[in-house]
Amino acid sequence: MTDAQGLPLVTAVSAANTHDSLALKPLVMALPDVRSRRGPRRRRPAKLRADKGYDYPEIRHWLRNRNITPKIARRGIESSERLGRYRWKVERSISWLFSYRRLSIRYERESRHFAAFLSLAATLICYKRLAKLAT
Repeated sequence: MTDAQGLPLVTAVSAANTHDSLALKPLVMALPDVRSRRGPRRRRPAKLRADKGYDYPEIRHWLRNRNITPKIARRGIESSERLGRYRWKVERSISWLFSYRRLSIRYERESRHFAAFLSLAATLICYKRLAKLAT
């Protein structure tokens, strides 16, 4: 999961034959507190954008119960082009992750090793972004 600028917030590794919608709930629950300029810190983001693979009524209901507005493209109704205005940020962060050779081809047999390299790459991406902002 990424923030609005494409920085990775939460990473996870799942099996190849697992549908992406099954990993959404644990990733949303693992999100860190959102820092706000004024007032108390929010626990969750205000809205969540996703593609048609996450268009299930139980996911929409689960997000609404947590005061998260789902911005999910509907299957068979909306075209994929409308979501493309925001999707490029996610695609950019995936390309940032794949710039690390260890992640582009999975060399590790152990999933926890791959998850460790994925977390390390996400940390380096955030560090580089913060270093760029500081200068």
